Amino acid sequence: MHDLIASPFLNDYLLVRPSHAAGIKIPTTRYLEVSQAADNGDDVPAWLVEAAHRRWGLDLAHRPAVEAILVRSPSAYGYARASYEINKGCDYDCPHCYLGQKKFEGLSWEHKAQLLEIMRDAGVLWLQITGGEPLIDRHFPAVYAHAHDLGMMVAISSNGSQLAKPLILDCLTERRPYRITLSVYGATAETYDGFTRNRGAFDRFTRGLAAAREAALPVRLNLIVSSTNAHEVDDMRALADRYGFPHQTYTNMSPTIDGSGEPLPTQAEDFLRQRKPFTGCNAGHTFFHADPFGVASICKVGREPNIRLIEEGVEGLRRLGDIADSLMLRTGGCSGCQLSGTCWTCRPLAKLYQEAKAPLNTYCQHGGR
Repeated sequence: MHDLIASPFLNDYLLVRPSHAAGIKIPTTRYLEVSQAADNGDDVPAWLVEAAHRRWGLDLAHRPAVEAILVRSPSAYGYARASYEINKGCDYDCPHCYLGQKKFEGLSWEHKAQLLEIMRDAGVLWLQITGGEPLIDRHFPAVYAHAHDLGMMVAISSNGSQLAKPLILDCLTERRPYRITLSVYGATAETYDGFTRNRGAFDRFTRGLAAAREAALPVRLNLIVSSTNAHEVDDMRALADRYGFPHQTYTNMSPTIDGSGEPLPTQAEDFLRQRKPFTGCNAGHTFFHADPFGVASICKVGREPNIRLIEEGVEGLRRLGDIADSLMLRTGGCSGCQLSGTCWTCRPLAKLYQEAKAPLNTYCQHGGR
């Protein structure tokens, strides 16, 4: 199993180590030297032995490069990151969820493996596995291991309910993830179980936190503040501090991906934050999202038009940049808006708010005028 990954990344070359945030940017000549050492069966170059020890405390002296380093080949497609919604099924039933109807369905294992290989061929180095709840998917351990073995830095977004299970812990400790992001819905069983509409959920969640801490997994917590748990926001922060995990707070809910406004009333009005101006993003150009059926879109919000990767293969991604450009155009009531330069919301998200008939002030500056 590799200790390091040497990979093209956009216009650069990187050396990264799974489960570590720190990396090393290297010039083309160094990347080619590492690649040649791996191809020829040579030992890890001396400069890399020194750099790896300095950056990660890793001893690669007298190690064959082919064993220690997975060298990623350059890709013609230019994608560096992707997210994979392995399924939409979830063991919780939270009222704020942007997925709406959460059916547990998706690809066969063979097609899931094919999708990951397409992502690899597209150049994806950082992969987020999400859902639904990804850890309840029966193929999750195999998907996670395959993504890791293909040379991806894997992050996981989860509710943490399955984290204490031996099968999951073994999977994540044998091949350590880059990051695990867990959502927090309350600081007591009454509030947490009520929000998730799942009895015993808080107990499973805290057992998962304890297991993650014991295994020294790289966990980050998202504190989800809603109208039903806002009274525990300080206690949620204290819970995060007690387990020693970094955390951030989320307060603004979004419509569902099919344009329903059901999540919006769950917002805690006193905790809403004004969004920063939207200045553009790389969705569709260097990043893409894949749904449970391997359908690629520019992101989790702008899901149509899309590309069926299992049918078209990696070549289909050549159309995604043009799709992104078309979706970002200001249209309808937003066309010609003089405030578009400081708009809070990207066009695909604004479209969902409009379809949900949300109050203008939830996504547009004109709402407060």
